[in-house]
Amino acid sequence: MSKKNIALVMGGFSGEHDISIGSGCQVYEHLDHNKYNVYKIVIDRQGWYWLTDDGSHHPVDRGSFTVEGVDRFDLAFIIVHGNPGENGVLQGYFDLLGIPYTTCGFYTSALTFNKGYCNPVVRSFGVVSVAKSKMLYGDQPIDPEALLQELSLPLFVKPAAGGSSVATTKVKKAEELLPAIQEALTEDNAVLVEEFIQGREFDCGVLRTKDKKWVFPITEIIPTGGHEFFDYAAKYEGFSNEVTPAEVEKAVSDQIQEVSSKLYDLLDCRGIVRFDYIYDTAKQELFFLEVNTIPGQSAESIVPKQARAMGISTDELYEMAIQSSLP
Repeated sequence: MSKKNIALVMGGFSGEHDISIGSGCQVYEHLDHNKYNVYKIVIDRQGWYWLTDDGSHHPVDRGSFTVEGVDRFDLAFIIVHGNPGENGVLQGYFDLLGIPYTTCGFYTSALTFNKGYCNPVVRSFGVVSVAKSKMLYGDQPIDPEALLQELSLPLFVKPAAGGSSVATTKVKKAEELLPAIQEALTEDNAVLVEEFIQGREFDCGVLRTKDKKWVFPITEIIPTGGHEFFDYAAKYEGFSNEVTPAEVEKAVSDQIQEVSSKLYDLLDCRGIVRFDYIYDTAKQELFFLEVNTIPGQSAESIVPKQARAMGISTDELYEMAIQSSLP
């Protein structure tokens, strides 16, 4: 049997470009190169290229998504965080070309990437609480005072379509609100302003293979070093403790896993997906934060740790993702 040609697609146009490259290189190391021909395909604003092991760049024909020596890819393993990988753009492109891929489809990716659109949909399912929030747009007038009549401080201000907590601010005072909105607008034209929920942060990964849905053990995120939430530095510069499996009551863990399993189906997810929550310990109420349809895959990323806690090696996790996506 001939080896399958796998395009490992990484990079992208957002502030998560370098994070995506790191994730992609991690995945590359854990794929079975005896079974697959794996090509690192990098997307950036200067062009798309095939990055070989010797560091050289070779052009990608974007009309056919081919490179020299490869007439067709059998699968795209998408590891582009943010635009254009997590927002449905690449998925639509690969749908047009008839190339299967390892992530959620176009509609689910587009919906879940925009927190302001996704939150009302998740709220409508009635399976988990969602914090009160409001969407703002950069090309429309913004009135911070009116906003504070609708929402109560403290607030989180974040790009509606973005990840890795880039341009995300916790606002405690009224005078901090407009600068936070302006910062978020540097990353995206739409901004989500959301009421702060005091509690513990938990994440749960889910993957459906052709014969089973895997709901992984949950992780608790505990920011350290003065970081009040899981911001960019807490995620990537070591200012957090990530406890897997989380040390929490079984009832809470079971609830998070059950809600994650339901949301995976209700949102028509595919591939490796991570759901993020805040558990309000005072109210004993679970709040949905967001869906990550292309979660990080670095050596220390959350979902690979969850899989390992379940007895699934990183190699096995990516093999499961590939096999569940191939026709």
